[in-house]
Amino acid sequence: MLISVCGVCRTDLDVVDGRISAPRYPVIPGHQVVGCVAEISGTVTSIREGDRVGIAWIHSACGECRWCRAGEENLCPYFRSTGCDADGGYAELLTAPATFVHQIPRELSDSAAAPLLCAGAIGWRSLRLAQLRDDFPLGLVGFGASAHIVLQLARRKHPDSPIFVFARSARERDFARELGATWAGEFAAEPPELTGAMIDTTPAWRPVVETLAHLAPGGRFVINAIRKNDADRDELLRLDYARDLWMEREIKSVANVTRADVREMLAVAVEIPIRPTVEEVPLGRANEVLGAMRTGAAKRGATVLRIGNGE
Repeated sequence: MLISVCGVCRTDLDVVDGRISAPRYPVIPGHQVVGCVAEISGTVTSIREGDRVGIAWIHSACGECRWCRAGEENLCPYFRSTGCDADGGYAELLTAPATFVHQIPRELSDSAAAPLLCAGAIGWRSLRLAQLRDDFPLGLVGFGASAHIVLQLARRKHPDSPIFVFARSARERDFARELGATWAGEFAAEPPELTGAMIDTTPAWRPVVETLAHLAPGGRFVINAIRKNDADRDELLRLDYARDLWMEREIKSVANVTRADVREMLAVAVEIPIRPTVEEVPLGRANEVLGAMRTGAAKRGATVLRIGNGE
């Protein structure tokens, strides 16, 4: 695959900084990859040379275990990730199994499609797992690349549900309101009412602890993160069973994505339509982008590295 763009994800930073340990170093990060098929091998018929395709976090799975057979390949014990278990998209060329490559709809530009392969797909999965009941408010904790796509999804899929956004910076809160959030406040702020579901996309524990009390009875709090920072893990000691979990409140994690998640997200993005807000920068600035992410610098939407010409 000849790469045109690759989206930047916080998981890339986790790999670079060692919070998610790759099987080997050096490894090339990046798992929101869009480009054109340069060459195929064997008896591949699902794609052709010249096709515009994408590669997501799921690089491969065994296809034979009980989870794969149940359509839960994201839980496969032999799950391999792009940009961690296998070299990723911060490069000019990339090799991947043909059955884990996704056709990019012509309606989506390269830069618009890239964030949908992870930020969008994991957001799609998170919203489904949240089991939001119509007319109950949805809370979004953190407002980065994934949450700004989830907000657009939720407005279409749950039009009667208000959306409350908890974000650390005024810039992020203003952006959320521009996209249609009903209310936006700091993590410790009190929303207008309890939420029926919440989706957390932050790298820390404090936002979880500060917002969990705003979950309604029977609600589900979905944590969309592979790792949380250890620096504030003592925040967990502030959890109070009666306040935060009693009345059948539930905490659920999201693990990886399936191929179906990615393909459904791409189709829904065309149908609704959804177009991520994207800042495009050259590959040579990758370290600068990761450094800004490391310090928590606020941004609007997603960042995409431009590598080749593409569209």
